[in-house]
Amino acid sequence: MTFTYDTEVALTAAAALVNTARNGSEALPDQAAVEGVVGGGQWSGNRTGDQKELRQVRELRPTLRRFWELDEPGCVELVNRLLRAERALPQLVKHDHWDWHLHATQPDAPLASRMSVEAAMAMVDVIRQHELSRLRVCEGVDCDAVLVDLSRNRSKRYCDDGCGNRANVAAYRARRRAPSATPAP
Repeated sequence: MTFTYDTEVALTAAAALVNTARNGSEALPDQAAVEGVVGGGQWSGNRTGDQKELRQVRELRPTLRRFWELDEPGCVELVNRLLRAERALPQLVKHDHWDWHLHATQPDAPLASRMSVEAAMAMVDVIRQHELSRLRVCEGVDCDAVLVDLSRNRSKRYCDDGCGNRANVAAYRARRRAPSATPAP
C-alpha cells in the first residue's frame, strides 16, 4: 500500500469528483448525481441535499483539479489555504466500518467543506512522501480525466473509462497497417 487506506480513498474520491466536470461535460446535474459520487459510505456527516450544496460541490472541482496541475510548492500553498479556510482541526475518529482515521471538520460542516479538507489532508501525505508524480492526467486522446496511480510500478497512464483499451487497439491497428519491415524470402 502506497498510502494509508483513508488517504487512498480521499485521493480517489477527489479524482472522481474532479472527473465529473471533464471534457466539457457536466456529470453532476442534480443532487442525486452528487449522492452517486459521495455515496458508498466514504463521506460521513450531514448532507442537506439542496441546490446550495450542489452548487458548492460543483464549485470545488476546479480547486481540487489544481492538485493535478501544480508543482510541490504550489500544492503546499493550496493545501494550507484549504485547511485555513475551513479552520481544519485534525482529530482521530472511528465510525461505521472505518478504523481509526483523521477527520479535520465537524460532521455538520457543509459537504463541500468536508470534501475540500479531506482532499487537502490526503495531499499532506502525498506531499510528505514526495509522491506528486502519482497524480496524473489521462494520456488518452481527447481525455482530460485525472487519475491517482496507486500501482506498485507507477505505470498507470489512463483513466478507467476505456482510454487505455482504445490506445492499445489504435496501436494494434497501426502496426497491422504498417508495411512489414522484414523482407519476404
